[in-house]
Parts: sequence; structure tokens; C-alpha cells
Amino acid sequence: MASVGLVVNPLAGRDIRRLVGDASLLPAHERVALVRRVVRGMAAGGADHVLFMPDVSGITEAALQGLNLPLHCEPLAMRPEGTAVDSTKAGRLLSASRVAAIITLGGDGTNRAVAKGCGETPIIPLAAGTNNVFSTMIDGTVAGVAAGRLATGSVKSEAVSRRTKRIEVTMASGADFALIDAAVCLDRFAGARAIWDPDRITTLVLARAEPWALGLSSIGGQLQCVDDADAIGLYVEFGPGPAVRGLLAPGLVVDIQIRAWRVLPLGEDVSMGTGAGTLALDGERELSAPGRVVARVTRSGPRVVDVKAVLALAVGLADS
Repeated sequence: MASVGLVVNPLAGRDIRRLVGDASLLPAHERVALVRRVVRGMAAGGADHVLFMPDVSGITEAALQGLNLPLHCEPLAMRPEGTAVDSTKAGRLLSASRVAAIITLGGDGTNRAVAKGCGETPIIPLAAGTNNVFSTMIDGTVAGVAAGRLATGSVKSEAVSRRTKRIEVTMASGADFALIDAAVCLDRFAGARAIWDPDRITTLVLARAEPWALGLSSIGGQLQCVDDADAIGLYVEFGPGPAVRGLLAPGLVVDIQIRAWRVLPLGEDVSMGTGAGTLALDGERELSAPGRVVARVTRSGPRVVDVKAVLALAVGLADS
């Protein structure tokens, strides 16, 4: 069976940064249209079975209504709670079902949640959140075709997917990870979770630092450009010093003072300090009073599919 997975986060792109910046909301009907394009692409690529995460808003179910496609679309056996746990559970179930790839619709936080459960199953991340450093800006139809090609086995995922980086953090209470950024903040409580005031940040570790991105990654990108292929990360301390300008969210441009920064080789531990504040992972405050936080950037992130490579190889196979 040529199976692919689909995880749609109906809450992606609806945090406080939509209010303090000038970001547009992706309404439910647009999300439905995006999912329809993805599913049509899957069918065109040769997939015949789609396993999808049920969600509290019924986005995927609505998208599937009226589609006359040679696809069997089946919800995962889970009860959605409307939290990030849904995406993690879906990633785990899809990995156990041995789908060829998982298409995700969300931002960096959504993909982090899926990555906690998907194991070696590769991800095709479509940008549908506020910060989309990890996600791909590509049409859903194209992504769906690529997933279908992988499902048929005509293109092998090993040839078109790569292992990404992640930031592993350890604390007294345990361990966690981020895909793009980990930050220690002065705020004692998670509150609205999303970070929109960089003056509240004390230290930052980045797996990717891109001046053209939105979020904390753009601040590091003003110091040194680091993409996913680079075998380094960045460590940044905020405080009195030269100011750089970052793009924290759509329409939200900030100036922040940098006390110190340096390149962080893969696997090197760095202390992010101690305190009673919060630890933010991929732009969202997750843990209160984490105590001493130690971070390292590693090449242990989820596998991500190069959609262009898939379709280029598929053309070559068709011509041969």
C-alpha cells in the first residue's frame, strides 16, 4: 500500500504575535483549500492511502468532503485534545504505520511536536505558522505529488531526504529539544507562550541563523548566517552592547543589544545560565523555572524531504 501521512495543526499561526505585529490570519476555509491541494497532489503522485491526524476544528475532514479521488483517507485512531500533544501522538502513530513521509501544515512549533514522535519517518513541512524557518514555502499540490512519489517507491527517501539539526537542552527536570532556537527568558511564567519582546531574553542558542527568516533566527542572522547544512550553531547573550535589528514576527521589527556571541560547534555543551525564568523552544515559552540549562546543537533532528529533488528524480525516471 502506497501510504502517506498528514498532520494539520488548526491552531498554527494564531498566537499573540498576530496581534502585536501585522501578520494576516489563515482562516479555516483557506486551510481547507490548502489541504485539498495537498491531497490532490498525493493522488497525482501515486499514493493510494492517506492517514491523517483528526483535529479539533475538523479541517482535514472538511477538506476531504466531495473529493472524488482514488485515495483511501483514514483518520488515525486518536482523540484530539487541541494541544501540541496531538501532533506528537500523530507522528508516533504515523511512524508505526510505516508511511513513506509525513506532510505537516504548521510552523516551527508544529514540526517540533511532530519530530518528537516521528522517528526516522521523513517530514515534508509546509509553512502554515507564524514563524516558518523549518517549514518549506512551496505549494501544497507540489508537496503532495512528492509525497505520492515517495509512497510508490519510485523515488527512495534515502536519496532525497537529509538529517536536520536540533538544539538539545538538559535541565534538572529532564531534557527536551528545539529545531531552530532555544532561549532563556526573564518571564517567570509561560503566559501567552509566544515570544514577542526580545528584551525579556537573556541567552539564545540557534541551530539556524537566517537574516531573511522571521523569529529569533533573524537576530542571529545579523551576526553570522548559519543554514541547516552548516556544521555549527550560534550562542548569543543579550545585554548592553552593539544593537542588531531582527524580524521577530510579520511586521514586527526590533532592535536588540548583543553583549556577546560566538559560533557553537556541533556537540559542544554551552551553559545558558540559571534562574527562575522560563525556557522557550522554537519561539514559545515551554518550561518555568528550569534552573541551570545546558544546550548543544547536534545533527539529530528529523529527516526532511527535498521536494525539488524528488520531482527532479521522478522526471528522470519518466524519461528513461
